[in-house]
Amino acid sequence: MQLKKYITQTVFASVITLAAAQAVAGGHGVMVGSAEMVPSKTIVENASASDDLAVLVAAVTAAGLADTLQSDGPFTVLAPTNAAFAKLPAGTVDTLLKPENIEILKTILTCHVVAAKAMAADVIKMAVDNGGMAEVGTVGGCMLTAKYDNQKVTFTDENGNVATVTIADVPQKNGVIHVIDTVLLPKG
Repeated sequence: MQLKKYITQTVFASVITLAAAQAVAGGHGVMVGSAEMVPSKTIVENASASDDLAVLVAAVTAAGLADTLQSDGPFTVLAPTNAAFAKLPAGTVDTLLKPENIEILKTILTCHVVAAKAMAADVIKMAVDNGGMAEVGTVGGCMLTAKYDNQKVTFTDENGNVATVTIADVPQKNGVIHVIDTVLLPKG
């Protein structure tokens, strides 16, 4: 019973935080970096407006995935920030953007996409219902482990890289974005 009360309080706090973020953004959307994410726009339209997601947008465009992420969806995108990409070894992003590496880039990017709209409360419930963590399959074939602990949602890839959700529930016309602080990678 105590756990259910804790979950309810946490979900309520998340809703309050989202409402506050929307108020700061003029009531229209959540701020990601200096850009307002407007719920009437697609994932690509919104991400393109944010300087914090410039590397992600460049990668999505280079991989030819922009049209897919502008389609109806719904999609949940775990969106690594520029700082997340900067954590990769020097030169990795430049190498991935080369035409001969596009298939690898596509796999990496689609390991950040779930073919469903999963809000933070859904992820938290799924994790709590499964003892604190749950497996999540991605469009790219990666299996991520979603975990809810210490009022944080994290996703761990098959290599042990852990991404923390820094901004949750950024509503999109075709799904939702959760901003993360680490790039998740396919196994191997």
